Amino acid sequence: MTVRRINLALQGGGAHGAFTWGVLDRLLSEEDIHVSAISGTSAGALNGAAFKAGMIEGGREGARARLDWLWQEVGARPDLHIPQWMTPFSLGDFSTALEYSWPVMASEAWSRMFSPYSYGPFYRNPLEPIVSQLNFDLVCQENGHGPCLFVCATRVRNGKVRVFKDSEISTEAILASACLPTVFQAVELEDAETGTTEAFWDGGYTGNPALFPLFNKNLPDDILVVNINPLERTEIPRTAQAIQNRINEISFNSSLLRELRAIEFVQRLLDQGTLSTEQKNRVLVHMIADDALMNELSVATKLVPTPYTLARLKEAGQRAADAFIEHHKDDLNKRSTIDLPAMFS
Repeated sequence: MTVRRINLALQGGGAHGAFTWGVLDRLLSEEDIHVSAISGTSAGALNGAAFKAGMIEGGREGARARLDWLWQEVGARPDLHIPQWMTPFSLGDFSTALEYSWPVMASEAWSRMFSPYSYGPFYRNPLEPIVSQLNFDLVCQENGHGPCLFVCATRVRNGKVRVFKDSEISTEAILASACLPTVFQAVELEDAETGTTEAFWDGGYTGNPALFPLFNKNLPDDILVVNINPLERTEIPRTAQAIQNRINEISFNSSLLRELRAIEFVQRLLDQGTLSTEQKNRVLVHMIADDALMNELSVATKLVPTPYTLARLKEAGQRAADAFIEHHKDDLNKRSTIDLPAMFS
C-alpha cells in the first residue's frame, strides 16, 4: 500500500470548525493517508490538538473519538435558548433566523458597548473547561509521536504571529489562539521567545492558519488547507450584520492568501529555473471547502454552537472530504489540485 503523507492547515472560524471535524473524520477512514503535521488556528487548533492526542492514545479510532468528544462538549454549552422549531429549517435559513434572534442581536449590541473586561471578577473564558481536559501530555509529545502540531496566536503588543509548537502548547496557548478580542479577555502567558509575559489575541489575524511552519525538509510537500471562511461572496453585503461578517471573513483570510501568493511566486521561479528545488521545496497545495454552504451562514452560527448546527456542519465536512478523496486522492504527493495562478489572476 502506497502511503500518502500530507500536512494539514486548519482554519479558525468558531463553531464552523465543526466542518473541519467532519473533514478529519472522513480522512481518518483512509488508511493510506498519513498526517505528518498540523498547523491550526482557533477552532483549527482545538481540532488539531484533539486529533493528535487521540491518534497517540488510540490510533485512528482514538482520534475520531477524541474529536467527537470535543464537539459534543462544545455543543453542550448554553445555546442561548434557541427555539427548537427553528431546527427543521435548512442550515442557511436557520443561520438567518439565528442572526436576527433577540439573544444574538442583544449580545452583538452588548459587545459594541462593553469589553470583556467589563465583567470584572465574574469573567471566565467559557472554552477553558473544555480545553483544559485535552491530554497535554499527549498533545505536547515530540519526536515522531503523532503529527507535529503548530498553534497560531497574535501578540497584542506588536501584532506579530506567534507559533507554538508541540511541547510549547498548553491550555493557555490554545485559548490564546481562539481569543476573539470582543468576546474574550486577552490571554496572558510567559512567552519563551521574548522572555516576557505577553498578551495574545486570536491567531486568525496573523495566520489563519500559518503555512510557513510546514515548509520543512522533514515534512511532506503537500499542504491540505481546510477552509471554513469563504474566499468569495457574490452578493454585496448590505445589512449591518452582513457587512461586519464579510469584514471579518476578509480579515481572517488575508494572511492565508498572502502565504498562498508567496507559494505561487516561488512556484513560478521554480518553473522558470530561477530557483532550484535544492533551494526551495515545490509546495503542493490542496483545499477542502464548501463556499456555497458558508455563503449561506453568518457570524451567528460561528458564535452560537447549537448541536443542530454542529451536526449539519460535520456532515457537510464529511461530504466535502469525500468529494476531494474521490477526485484528488491520487494527486496527493504528485501535483497541486489548486490552480494558484488562476486564484490570483
